[in-house]
Amino acid sequence: MALEVASDFKLTVLNPSGRDPEQHFSETIEPGAGEHPPINFHAYAACTRGAFHYDVRRAIAEGTPVLLLLRGEFRASERALGQLKKHGRIVAVSLKETGLHQIAQQLCDRAKLSRFMNILGQADGCIATTPEAAEIYQRARWNHDPATVAFVPTPYPVEDSRWDFSVPPDERSGIFVGTREWDVPSRNHFAALLVARQLCEATGEPVTVLNLDGYKARRLLWELKFPEGKFRVIEDEKSYPDYVRMVARHKIILQLDRSHVPGQVAGDALLARTVCVGGDGAIERTAFPKTCGEGRSFSEIASVALNLLKNAESRGAIVAQSQGIALERLSFQAIRSQLAEFFARFVRK
Repeated sequence: MALEVASDFKLTVLNPSGRDPEQHFSETIEPGAGEHPPINFHAYAACTRGAFHYDVRRAIAEGTPVLLLLRGEFRASERALGQLKKHGRIVAVSLKETGLHQIAQQLCDRAKLSRFMNILGQADGCIATTPEAAEIYQRARWNHDPATVAFVPTPYPVEDSRWDFSVPPDERSGIFVGTREWDVPSRNHFAALLVARQLCEATGEPVTVLNLDGYKARRLLWELKFPEGKFRVIEDEKSYPDYVRMVARHKIILQLDRSHVPGQVAGDALLARTVCVGGDGAIERTAFPKTCGEGRSFSEIASVALNLLKNAESRGAIVAQSQGIALERLSFQAIRSQLAEFFARFVRK
C-alpha cells in the first residue's frame, strides 16, 4: 500500500467496540459540528481528514493506515489487530488512557498485561500521546526498531480561525480550575483549589470550578469556604465549544496535576488563547514551558499564577509564545506531517 504525500495522508482511528459513533472528518471542521469535537484521539483522524470507527470492518474498508486504541480488557483490540493485519493494513497502537496512573492501573492485571505485550509485539508500531508512554512502549518492544515508536502529541486546530475562542483582555477575569477529579490522587485537585482560594484572597479575582459529580463533590467544595461572591461552581454539561468559550473568559487556567497526561487542559487554553499555569501534561510542557508544573513546587506555581493575575503584559507574552509553539509543533498541519512521516517508515520497509 503506497502512502501519498503528507497533505493527502489520511488516518483511521479505531476504538473497537467503543461507544463513539463512526465519524468522518473533512477539510472544514466547524466548532459544534459532528458527534465528537476534534480533540484527544479524534484529533489524529481530524487533522488528517480521516475517520474514527468502532467497527473493525468499516475501518478496514477505509483502506488507510490505522491507529488502534487499546481499551477495556484489550480483548476486542487484540481481535481487531488480527483482522487488520490479515487485510494488510499498517497498524500502530496506543493505550486509550495514557496518564501514568492510568497505565499502571491497566497493566497490574496479569491477563491484560499478557494481551498488551502480545499486541505490542504484533503491531507495526506505537503512537504515544506522552513521552512517558513512548518510553513504556519502547521497553515493551525491546526487540523492535526504536523508530517504530513515536511520541506524537495530540493536535489542536490552532491555525483555523474558527477555533479561535479568544476574548479581549479587558473582558477576562478570574481563575478557572482546570481539574475536577477528587478521587484521582495525582490530579491534586484539592491542593489546586486551596491555591486558587489563596490567590482569590490575595487579588480579589473570582474562582470558577466545574463539578459534574453532583452533591457529593458539591459538599466537599462547600468545606473550602471561598470568599463570599468569589466562587462559582458550574454544574451543567456544555458542548465543547461552549466550554472553551467559558474558559476563555478567565485570566488563567490553574491546575496542579502530576499525572503526565496528554494535556487537554493546556489544549483548551490554546484554543481559548489564555494561559495555562501548572500541570505536567505533554501539551503543558510543550506549549507552556514557563508556566507548567514540571520541576516546580506548588508554591512556585502559585507564585507564577499570582504574577500573571496582576500583570496583563506577562499574560499576553505567555499567550503569544504558546501560540507560536502550537503553530509549529501542535497544529493540525504539523501533526499531520508527523503522522505521515511515521507511517511512511513502514511502507519503505
